Amino acid sequence: MSSESRHVPVMLQRCLDLLAPALQEPGAVVVDCTLGLGGHSEAMLRRFPEVRLIGLDRDTEALRLSAERLAPYGDRATLVHAVYDELPEVLDRLGLPTVQGILFDLGVSSMQLDEADRGFAYAQDAPLDMRMDQTVGMSAAEVLNTYPAGELVRILRAYGEEKQAKRIVAAVVREREKEPFTTSARLVELIRDALPQAAKRTGGNPAKRTFQALRIEVNGELAVLERAIPAAVDRIAVGGRIAVLSYHSLEDRLVKQVFAAGAASTAPPGLPVVPEKYQPKLKLLTRGAELPTEEEIAENRRAAPARFRGVERIREANL
Repeated sequence: MSSESRHVPVMLQRCLDLLAPALQEPGAVVVDCTLGLGGHSEAMLRRFPEVRLIGLDRDTEALRLSAERLAPYGDRATLVHAVYDELPEVLDRLGLPTVQGILFDLGVSSMQLDEADRGFAYAQDAPLDMRMDQTVGMSAAEVLNTYPAGELVRILRAYGEEKQAKRIVAAVVREREKEPFTTSARLVELIRDALPQAAKRTGGNPAKRTFQALRIEVNGELAVLERAIPAAVDRIAVGGRIAVLSYHSLEDRLVKQVFAAGAASTAPPGLPVVPEKYQPKLKLLTRGAELPTEEEIAENRRAAPARFRGVERIREANL
């Protein structure tokens, strides 16, 4: 299946419209920090014929597929195997002190969800892997089989907001002593059996929160995001814009905090006139987090949990 037919980019028009004022500048460079199957990137290259695109992804298969998709744009697209918190190093290597646009489409790509053998999806049986870059790090199975019970409870609570974490982990520890976990179906079944009836009646698949928590742990997603958003703010040019699509409250909260801090005055209270060094360096372009429309969700059900935020850099860094 081609990358185009597999991927409907989330809130595409909103992303393009928000970035447009920055990407119409002559010589503009935009970074797609989460290239995936290249849907957002292709749309940016098509809509902004002068723009140069840098695409980052930690997933080598995603890079291969998106390279095929973006091949018609030649040297306007530079694709790099990197995690998005490596943005400063990538830009340094390319000799780019600042860029005009940065896009983050966080969470799991369509390809990762659809590839059965990756283990991201709880709806089909697969090896419990969940690594976005399968060349490094521990798999989800290794996490489940080796982490102490207390650490697993912390992960499920912190990253999955799972109220039944203790109950699920007790069952995991009991079962892994009999036989290590290797596949997603066994974990899904265990979670169904471990949860009380009332907990299974709401919120979709009862395994959803546990799978989210394991995925975030395996890929270090929140730690990466904590570094990546401030790095993006540091490398965006004055007049440049950053657009972020988040898919759960933990991601959105991190983005909101960094953007709000950049859009706030740092002046001590009581100053009659605020010197420039204390003035905000960012302007918020969205009122809170914008949600997808019903039409967008109908076109792509994976857009349903999306939360969209954008900012513009309005001033150099604090002096």
